[in-house]
Amino acid sequence: MANGIVIIDKPAGWTSMDVCGKLRSVLKTRKVGHAGTLDPMATGVLPVFVGQATRAVSFAETGDKEYVAGLHLGCVTNTQDTSGDVLEQRPVHVTRQDLEALLPRFTGEVMQVPPMYSAIKINGQKLYQLARQGKEVERPVRPVTIHELEVLGQDESGDWLLRILCSKGTYVRTLCHDIGEKLGCHGCMEQLIRTRVGQFDRNGAHTLDDIAAI
Repeated sequence: MANGIVIIDKPAGWTSMDVCGKLRSVLKTRKVGHAGTLDPMATGVLPVFVGQATRAVSFAETGDKEYVAGLHLGCVTNTQDTSGDVLEQRPVHVTRQDLEALLPRFTGEVMQVPPMYSAIKINGQKLYQLARQGKEVERPVRPVTIHELEVLGQDESGDWLLRILCSKGTYVRTLCHDIGEKLGCHGCMEQLIRTRVGQFDRNGAHTLDDIAAI
């Protein structure tokens, strides 16, 4: 049986558990686990632990994570990203200077309300299951830490690209939503690329095509 850690560059459209399922099939073992869930629309670093290495998953999950996120201003959605239904739109008159002046307010320890479309459980039920039923419940505010937050520029569609270095448990979707609210024009996450989990980064990461070729 294989033992070790495989760093996957997860493609969009796959869940983290889909990736684990693929490795179970290829490596012929059921002992496969991942550190740090990525939503299907997200891409990037997903450390996958195989065999005896699965004992280390809990340690890897506690490490800081780095992302590049697309901040789409002008609308709010029910999922806090562009995969959801648009609830409201507003005009945008935000410059790079406006955005950079705001970011220090989101650096350090900040309080977040977890989104309804998340796997957190309230009274034994996952929030996203309640959200799909059209229900919204009160979620406890919790602290997270944003170590570094900077504007990288704009993509070809005009969305702002942010680099975020943050603690475990940070919802980048919620960060984008909250920034949009403070700017007064709404905002949501347009894309998400995870570039690092703890000590693991994209250098040497394997694609699913690499795994299929084993």
